[in-house]
Amino acid sequence: MDKGYERALHDSIADERIKPGRRAEFIHFFETRAVPALRSHGMKVLGPLLDLENPNKFVWLRSFPSLEDRERIRTAFYEGELWKNELESIAMPMLESYDVILCETSRGYVFDGPRDEC
Repeated sequence: MDKGYERALHDSIADERIKPGRRAEFIHFFETRAVPALRSHGMKVLGPLLDLENPNKFVWLRSFPSLEDRERIRTAFYEGELWKNELESIAMPMLESYDVILCETSRGYVFDGPRDEC
């Protein structure tokens, strides 16, 4: 685990609703373009997790070492040239809506998955 992640994680859970019939296209964009860009800015990404009951929905998580780092990293990404000049114009027309929940891990936080991929 990264040294900066030894304390509480600050996670965002993103709930994305895709326009009908565009989830496969959006997932391809997300996996091939968005995730590498998010990671290059220092975000830890888990997902996408496909909703089995709604074909137009998926969720994903991103983690940050602290709230200060979250603000810095998010600002660098969403105010950066790649998002503003390229990725935003691809992603937003495919999205119906989205919600983001900001969470913090508890002292007893458990994660049983492979840590090297998160």
